[in-house]
Amino acid sequence: MKIGLLWHSLASGNLGVDALTLSNIAIVRQELEKLGLDAHLIVIGMRDNHDASTLRKNSADVFVVDGRSIISPRGYWSLLASLDAIIDIGAGDSFAQIYGPKRFAYLWATKALAYVRKVPLVLAPQTIGPFTGTIYRKLAKAVMNRARCVVARDIQSFDVAREIAPSARVVLATDVAFELPFTRAPTTNDSKPVRIGLNASGLLYRQAESGENRFGLSYNYAGFIHALLETFATDHSVQIELIAHATSRTDPGDDDGALADRLAAMYPFARRIPDFSGAEAAKSHISGLDVLVAGRMHACIAAFSAGVPVVPTAYSRKFSGLFGSLGYDCILPETGYSVDEALQFVLAHIQERERLKAQIATARTNVDARLQTYRGELQKLLTSVSNARR
Repeated sequence: MKIGLLWHSLASGNLGVDALTLSNIAIVRQELEKLGLDAHLIVIGMRDNHDASTLRKNSADVFVVDGRSIISPRGYWSLLASLDAIIDIGAGDSFAQIYGPKRFAYLWATKALAYVRKVPLVLAPQTIGPFTGTIYRKLAKAVMNRARCVVARDIQSFDVAREIAPSARVVLATDVAFELPFTRAPTTNDSKPVRIGLNASGLLYRQAESGENRFGLSYNYAGFIHALLETFATDHSVQIELIAHATSRTDPGDDDGALADRLAAMYPFARRIPDFSGAEAAKSHISGLDVLVAGRMHACIAAFSAGVPVVPTAYSRKFSGLFGSLGYDCILPETGYSVDEALQFVLAHIQERERLKAQIATARTNVDARLQTYRGELQKLLTSVSNARR
């Protein structure tokens, strides 16, 4: 059996995509084992600098999606002929209008071609939408209606999918990255400074600097980051750790690492944590923090799933949709706050971190139940594919 893992990546600079891929591979393999089945996995996504050892460790091949492979009969079309099923995770949140027509075209075409090839397709837990344009909505409806199942990772995405494609089979789960394995790091004791992790998003910072504000934040994100750091400049009871969770060699406007370097130079009291080798290493480090303030959702998920209090600084509805549906409400919204109000929101929740930790512990039961729904859909797909091969 050959299964394509569409819009996954084992070598993305965005550790969120890395976390999704590693977690989903683990979940798929677990469900295969329960059914007594074996499968060869093929990771399908945009070009990355894949490390051969990572591929061997996960027993996966890689297929690169680009314009040439999409239009060539010997490219993606030929690959589809060899696949028994596709599990499409949409890079977590890319099946949406907000990233522009080119990216949407890739996400849509790979789904549509799978349907034409009659390859069973399941949309793994992901954000669905937003889709505001009529053409986007019609195209999204077409592929969702033809999928075996659409698995939304939050209640808002579930509602969007049901509204756009009422004939589609849509179920509610949560993000697979909650299952990402890690090695727990030592935590501080009462006599040591409080370790506060800061994942400043290079994307949001550049948007604020340029004035573009593509995500419509009501406050200046760059101003907020500086205000937060300046608040702790003379506070020796805390240790600020600058953490990158998405880096890019080609796009300096979407690089947490480059921003962390700048901030470390401006605020020498803040400790610049070296870039991580992968999502598991990032989560392992985050697990030793006392609290995390983060602009990247999968940095937030890493903290949450390790039991670390986290204050997400949202830039889209995916934050409130995911964490809110789990019963966790400590999220700085995109709108309704000035820089000073955003700062006070975050500082107040840092002080309430024990309450947040208790809230996370309660919400964990919701995570397990939601992921069991996804596991059930995988079992249906894998059983169906196995029976069809007999």
